[in-house]
Amino acid sequence: MKTRLYGKSRENLSVIGFAGIIVMNETQADANRFVAEAIDEGVNYFDVAPSYGDAQNKLGPALSGKRSKVFLACKTEKRTRREAEDALNNSLRILQTDYFDLYQLHGMTTPEDVETAFGPDGAMETIVKAAQAGKIRHIGFSAHSDEAALACLDRFPFESLLYPLNWMTYLREGFGKPLVKRAEDTGLTLLALKAMARCAWPENLPREQRPFPKCWYEPLTDPDKIAMALRFTLSLPVTAAVTPGHMGLFRQAIRLVDADRPLTDVELAAIKAWDTEQKPIFTSQTGLRS
Repeated sequence: MKTRLYGKSRENLSVIGFAGIIVMNETQADANRFVAEAIDEGVNYFDVAPSYGDAQNKLGPALSGKRSKVFLACKTEKRTRREAEDALNNSLRILQTDYFDLYQLHGMTTPEDVETAFGPDGAMETIVKAAQAGKIRHIGFSAHSDEAALACLDRFPFESLLYPLNWMTYLREGFGKPLVKRAEDTGLTLLALKAMARCAWPENLPREQRPFPKCWYEPLTDPDKIAMALRFTLSLPVTAAVTPGHMGLFRQAIRLVDADRPLTDVELAAIKAWDTEQKPIFTSQTGLRS
């Protein structure tokens, strides 16, 4: 497994990250097995959040005895100081750890998210205090809007941004391009989401009939396209890409990732021509597709 540097810390992260949602709704035995398999494959970057069902409850025991081997990232969707403090301490307890390698504001999307989190008694007060107390080693955030992400970066010197950097949304919509430029200009670490996304699910397809029920978007399944999509995302100034929440797709990423070989001009032209009739999951103007 290839690794890349996380920011200025000189820590190396595996270029493929393990999405905690993979273990959501799984048996504890399967969760233990999936985590052990990922670590055996050289994956050390694990990402989870309280909003992923029971993923924290499964990941905590699965990491027992392995905590020192991983870079554990967690998040909070809370925007106020008190709520964020409760969420942070609860996540530490459930995940059976006394610190997070990375803690992030989760899903910053609207101007209200930004104003509340950075305002008086906002969540950032909790995060900064927890970092000073040693509960957090690195501070980051995730976002689903170029505008909101840039606003966050203007308010605090974050070390990393977890962001959707996807072939379709980037090439067709320009979604994420301002963040890539900011990273190139400032050294911000980019962690990628949705590298293996294809498009939105058909509106008439109920969730229970989707072949990947933990994915709110339709993922790529063709191995050649997965390989090219990962190469596209990892050709950007990206440290690591977190896979969709499905163990089979995670295994595909591990098998197919080729982080050191950017797309050729011919391949880039080919990827631009994929699925032109499909709706991208994000646009630069509106953020998240409904």
